[in-house]
Amino acid sequence: MACFLGSSAVPSILMVTSMVLSLTVASAANFYRDFDVTWGDGRAKVLNNGELLTLSLDKASGSGFQSRNEYLFGKIDMQLKLVPGNSAGTVTAYYLSSKGSTWDEIDFEFLGNMSGDPYILHTNVFSQGKGNREQQFYLWFDPTADFHTYSILWNPQRIVFSVDGTPIREFKNSETIGVPFPKNQPMRIYSSLWNADDWATRGGLVKTDWTQAPFTASYRNFKAEACLWSNGASSCASNNSTSSTSSSNAWLSQELDATSQDRLKWVQKNYMIYNYCADTKRFPQGFPPECKTF
Repeated sequence: MACFLGSSAVPSILMVTSMVLSLTVASAANFYRDFDVTWGDGRAKVLNNGELLTLSLDKASGSGFQSRNEYLFGKIDMQLKLVPGNSAGTVTAYYLSSKGSTWDEIDFEFLGNMSGDPYILHTNVFSQGKGNREQQFYLWFDPTADFHTYSILWNPQRIVFSVDGTPIREFKNSETIGVPFPKNQPMRIYSSLWNADDWATRGGLVKTDWTQAPFTASYRNFKAEACLWSNGASSCASNNSTSSTSSSNAWLSQELDATSQDRLKWVQKNYMIYNYCADTKRFPQGFPPECKTF
C-alpha cells in the first residue's frame, strides 16, 4: 500500500511547492548542452529543444547519460518522473561518481515495484571505494504521477539527500573518527535505467514483465550550484573570504537548520524502511563509527 501525507503536513507541502516552483523558474539548463547520452542505442532521447530527457528500457537494453562537467562539491537538483505502472525489476539510478578503484559516489536509486506498491528509494555513500552505507525509504507521494525534485547537497561538512526540498538523509564528515569523506575526487552526474530483476524487487523474487516494455523515466529542470572541476583545478579554489560567504555560494557551508532537522526526523520516523546503522545482524561486532554521529 502506498504511503501518503496526512493533513498535518499541508503547510510543508505548500512550502515545498513554492521551493520547487522557484527552482523551475530559475533553471536554464539544457540537456543538449549539459549532458551526453552514453549508452542505449537510441533509447535515450532529448526532447523539447533540450528541456526534457527520457531514458527507456526494453528487453534488449537500457540507457543512460552523464554530465559533461565534473564537480567538486555542489548543490545538484534534478526533477524526475519515474517508470509508471508495473515497474518491478527496473532500477532508475541517479548519482554522482568519480572514477578509479577508490572512487567516491553519492547514490539515489529508485527500485521499481508491482503496480500499486510503492517505489523504494535506495541511497548510499561511497568514499575511497567503500560503500555499504545504505538507507532506504518509501516516498509520501506517487513518484510516477508527476515530476519531483531530487537533490544532493555536497559540501566539505556534509552530504544531504532531499526530496522536494525535504531532507531525508544526512551523511556528515566524520574524518575526525577515521571515516573517509568524499572531498578530493571530482564527480560527474550519471543516470541510467536498467534491468535488475535478479535483486531489485523483493530480492529478485519478482521479475520484469517485458510485456509492459518499453519502460520510460523522464528528466527535466536540472540545476547545479557547484564548483566546476577543469584542468585539475576547482572553480571555487580562488574564492576569497568575501566571495565564499556570498549568497551564491551559501551552499558551501550550508547545514540543516532546526526546521530542516525536524523534517528529516519526520521522514526517517515515518518512511525509512532500512538503515544500515540499525542492522544488528549485519554488524554483530558493532556499528560503523559514523553511525554514532546520527
